[in-house]
Amino acid sequence: MYIYDEYDQRIVDERVDQFRDQTHRYLAGEITEDEFLPLRLQNGLYIQRFAPMMRIAIPYGLISTRQVRKLADISRHYDKGYVHFTTRQNVQLNWPRLEEVPDILAELATVQMHAIQTSGACIRSTTTDHFAGVAADEVVDPRPWCELIRQWSTFHPEFAFLPRKFKIAVCGSGEDRAATLVHDIGVHLQKDGQGKIRINVLAGGGLGRTPVIGAVIKEDLEPEQLLNYLDATLRIYNRYGRRDNKYKARIKILVKAMTPEVFAREVETEWHRIKKNSQPLSLSEIKRMATHFTKHDYDPLSDLDFNHLALQGSPEFQRWLKQNVSAHQQTGYSAVTLTLKATSDAPGDVSAEQLDDIANLADRFSFGELRVSHEQNLIFADVPQAQLPELWQALDTLGLATPNRGLLTDVICCPGGDYCALANARSIPLAEEIQRYFEDLDYLHDIGELDLNISGCMNACAHHHVGHIGILGVDRKGEEYYQIQIGGSAGKTASLGKIIGPSFKREEVPDIIRQLMSVYLEQRYEGERFIDTSLRLGLTPFKEKVYGQKAA
Repeated sequence: MYIYDEYDQRIVDERVDQFRDQTHRYLAGEITEDEFLPLRLQNGLYIQRFAPMMRIAIPYGLISTRQVRKLADISRHYDKGYVHFTTRQNVQLNWPRLEEVPDILAELATVQMHAIQTSGACIRSTTTDHFAGVAADEVVDPRPWCELIRQWSTFHPEFAFLPRKFKIAVCGSGEDRAATLVHDIGVHLQKDGQGKIRINVLAGGGLGRTPVIGAVIKEDLEPEQLLNYLDATLRIYNRYGRRDNKYKARIKILVKAMTPEVFAREVETEWHRIKKNSQPLSLSEIKRMATHFTKHDYDPLSDLDFNHLALQGSPEFQRWLKQNVSAHQQTGYSAVTLTLKATSDAPGDVSAEQLDDIANLADRFSFGELRVSHEQNLIFADVPQAQLPELWQALDTLGLATPNRGLLTDVICCPGGDYCALANARSIPLAEEIQRYFEDLDYLHDIGELDLNISGCMNACAHHHVGHIGILGVDRKGEEYYQIQIGGSAGKTASLGKIIGPSFKREEVPDIIRQLMSVYLEQRYEGERFIDTSLRLGLTPFKEKVYGQKAA
């Protein structure tokens, strides 16, 4: 993973000192709330329903066990003893005290972590595939490119105050696990017939109040030109993006208004102008960055027969092996997902004690590193297959071996009305009710792959538009209701879900999902996923089941 040099460390340390002084002056009444607002936002600090909320960057979801233990210590000393992993591969503290935030930032800086640009109208943390570097279907390792983008975007003087927040995702695999089509910019890394890296750039994707699937604006870009092209894209957005209406300020609105073709032409013109005066990325710099992401010192192992391995374990181990263990580039190794979705815990929440236990296991089984997924789970990316039974036993003892990765109870969920001042409805209690309602693992495994996303408001922090089943909290005359949509997906053939009809009370939602499942189970083809069945059938049979013949 990328290790700070002396300049990186000095920048982060100086940022801590700057924010300490800004916070001191704000608390002393020397700067106003309006003046303090952009300063705290670009240091990851929100004001939520009950307390400040601090968002900490985990660049492209890669984190060391030393950093995990620091998060555990910080949560014990400065918060309530737990952290929350988000859908942006970040981590949040929900109860920090403003006067202690500079001390938290100073603690983070000791392990090369920070909260810079995790919020505010700037380029935020770049995200990618949580299996980057180990995915069996990977064509190009996206991590060096993410780090190059991170360094380019951090403190970029021209893009510090954009019309709105800006998010970039990078994908280098056959399957898009980074949801690039619903980001402001999506970067697709691939190789041509000669094995050279080429890049497709998408722009104008996004969720929230106006969900849009991004469009390709550049194909076969030379990798040396990536940052120049991003400069050009951001410059066009910064120049023409609306600042008079925050609901129309995202790049997706600009691209839609201009049309992707016209936007692409504007970017192309700007890019050629930039190229005349700017140097491309040098091959030596690209190679230097790649040296931070070399392979671990793997043992020469052979792949095991998983059927034979499963028969040696309990039914619980067999389910976990099937559902939570993924293929790896290196023979004899696998990637293991820890779903942070135990019933009764808020999705994505982990206690300080669990963080310490997880760090110990990552040191023991996975080279001292972890990944954070946008599905709010953690991954041991490099586990020898022969050690899978031992790892499962350890995780099971800690209550972290729930075999539900990618199943209905692996709910992606925003903090909702329990924390967020913007939410219309509570998300966490609904997630728990759904998990309790569908606790039969045989039924869950029969349903198979299903993404269920719950957002508490139109800001769509849980990406409900691209959930196979998406649930949105709405306010109806002061009461919490939930609108349901189906047919969304976030892969390379991304689609936006469609609303099935009028919204429901919270206690009705689990049974409505059961009715949707009954249509799927009755009409699916062999091996067909819920998303594919729902797209093939359309809304009608699902609406008829839920609302009756008249509603359809």
